[in-house]
Formats: sequence, structure tokens, C-alpha cells
Amino acid sequence: MTEHPAPAPTPAGAPEPEPIRWFGTSWVERGTDYRLRRIAVPIGALLAAAAAALVLRFGVEGIRLSDNGGFLNGLLVAAIAICSLLAALRTWKQLTEGKDRLTGWMAEDKSLGAVWIIGGVGALLAYFVRSLVEAPGEAVRRADYERAAAAHRRRQSARSGRPDAKAPGRAKRRR
Repeated sequence: MTEHPAPAPTPAGAPEPEPIRWFGTSWVERGTDYRLRRIAVPIGALLAAAAAALVLRFGVEGIRLSDNGGFLNGLLVAAIAICSLLAALRTWKQLTEGKDRLTGWMAEDKSLGAVWIIGGVGALLAYFVRSLVEAPGEAVRRADYERAAAAHRRRQSARSGRPDAKAPGRAKRRR
């Protein structure tokens, strides 16, 4: 699936929609390509979550086979569950509010990188659930795009009222 540029040519200075991963800018017009991707993305996220869960299961089975005791096995399963929950919460907030709105521990990328990797199953499941509602991150991008487009239209309409009023070299009239 290829990314397509914005469907309609935009005038000079008009805001451009930001592409979304797997969707490009097809989310603006919601054409046929968008609908196909809306079907493929949740399926892909669910398959990736299943593969990640299988890898984690192999890791847990390896620890279980080493006969280290039930406490260690329980601790490992609890750690994976907590990491998955934290990653799911972070991913959900990122997709609904935007990455720039993350604060505190959710904004940490480097220091909590291991948590996000171990909790990848939770992040993929959050991505799956969000992709059932919309293209993940579409609401944030659409709100930003519509806000920028409205501001651009306001600027353009303000200029079209009396274009010669602000012409350079024109002196102000005194009353």
C-alpha cells in the first residue's frame, strides 16, 4: 500500500495534512484506499500482538523450565502484565491526544524503553482497539489540520476585504 499525496492541490501557504503511519494522507478524504487500510491495519495489529505474545510465552516457558521456583515465574508474569498495561495506557493516550501531550512517565522514551518493549503486546492491543474506531491518531491530526485550515481561511478572508488598505507606501489618512 503506497502513500498518496493530498488529493486536491492546495493553494500556496495553505496547511498540508500530516501523514499517518499506514494511512498517509488518505484520512483526509476517506476514499477507497482509506477503507481498505482501515480493514488491514487492525488485522495486522492483532497478528503482530499474537506474535509478540507468542515470543513472550517462549521466554516465560524458558524461565519455567529452569526450575527457579513458582515465585520467580509469578514475578515474571506480573512484570510482563504491568509493562503491557503501562504500554497500552501510553499508546492509547498517544493515539487519542497526541505525542506532544504526553507528560511525566509517559513521555520517557529512553529511560523506560525496556518497559515499552516488554509491554509491546499491550501497545499493539491498544493500537488494535483504537484502529477499530478510527485510523490511529486520526482525531488528533484531523483537529490540528482543521484548526490550521480555519486559521488560514480567516487570514485569507481578512486580506480579501480591502487588499489595498495595507499596500506598502500608502500613508495613513489623518482625521
